Amino acid sequence: MEVAAGLKDIVPVRDSKVPDGPSLAFGAGSWASFIGELKSGTTASN
Repeated sequence: MEVAAGLKDIVPVRDSKVPDGPSLAFGAGSWASFIGELKSGTTASN
């Protein structure tokens, strides 16, 4: 996984093994919340 930095409102994410492939774009706030939950360990596991 590769995450681009330095963009104001979006966080693009792509597969680092396929750099010319598609990317997903997340809102900066949503991405920050996701990373915060990962760091805190509060995410649900299946």
